[in-house]
Amino acid sequence: MRSIWNGAISFGLVSIPVKLVNATESHAVSFRQIHTEDGGRIRYRKVCELEDREVAQDEIGKAYEDADGSMIPITDEDLSHLPIPTARTIEIVAFVPEERIDPLQMGSAYYLAASGAPAAKPYTLLREALGRSNRVAIAKFALRGRERLGMLRVVGDAIAMHGLLWPDEVRAPEGVAPDAGVTVRDQELDLADALMDTLGEIDLDDLHDEYREALEQVIAAKAAGETPPETREEAAPGKVLDLMAALESSVRAARESRGGEGAGPAEEAEVRTLPQRTPSRRTPKQTGGRKSTSTAARKTAAKKTEAKKSAAKETEGKETEGKRTEAKKSTASAAGKSTAKSARPGKKTAAKSAAKKTTGKSAPARSTDRKTPPRKRSA
Repeated sequence: MRSIWNGAISFGLVSIPVKLVNATESHAVSFRQIHTEDGGRIRYRKVCELEDREVAQDEIGKAYEDADGSMIPITDEDLSHLPIPTARTIEIVAFVPEERIDPLQMGSAYYLAASGAPAAKPYTLLREALGRSNRVAIAKFALRGRERLGMLRVVGDAIAMHGLLWPDEVRAPEGVAPDAGVTVRDQELDLADALMDTLGEIDLDDLHDEYREALEQVIAAKAAGETPPETREEAAPGKVLDLMAALESSVRAARESRGGEGAGPAEEAEVRTLPQRTPSRRTPKQTGGRKSTSTAARKTAAKKTEAKKSAAKETEGKETEGKRTEAKKSTASAAGKSTAKSARPGKKTAAKSAAKKTTGKSAPARSTDRKTPPRKRSA
């Protein structure tokens, strides 16, 4: 790779000779401007306004246009004697965690190659120190007529440098976000999470420029005198006004597109169907595991009903026992009366018994062996 800058990395008192090479390249298809009537090339020629003639590249220099329109010439020698230490040096000024760097600041990427054998040892030292500390180096350097900010980090066995914009060159995102307040529901976030899970991850090496490939096919067909392939027109999607419906359709489409590719996350994604909201008079359940008032009331009423039933059963049982007891008492009373009637002697018999008791007190006792003569029966 051809170097675009030669200098040294200033790491404290250590100087590391390096060469700067581009770390990226463009594969975009470039076009030339032509005259549509005859196909002739359209070229830009550098013409001097004062002499009205085309000038060669070695006759062209640099100048600064002042506010009044006058030109102030600046030569390469003037630029080489700028009073800054970064004219030929990448000066490391700090080491910070990589997450401290805003991606908006990152620009062109370069590789720093060790220049010569003496640079191998300090180059390796800086690379290993960066790798062990998990930090990146912030440096200043001058390139193409201006001082720039850079970030040094380890890429494989090499040190890469990203050109950074100065903090005041990054615009604040004012007026970019929606002005109106927007509320996003949890159900919408759940569907968005399901869509992200369905799309899953991808290996960036599998991505390619489809536009460039299609453009190369068109160029190849026209060069061979064939009809260029036409792009299949896809039906324009209808305007979806419901965000939930759009998210659900996106999840289904992502699953269908990834179904044949064996994407793991697509199988694990879950779409939760939202319940239809219908008006209800029921009191909503309270959070925190507490039961609703209606449920507690129903349970309390049920308990009261059970208590009433139990009390009724006890009362009924008592009444039944009482009736049985009364019946027994009535039966016993009736039996006692019947016995009393059968055992009650007549008036005469009672009188005789009383007379016998009275006589027995004054007269001597008679023998119980004496038999009473039978009475004569009347005819």
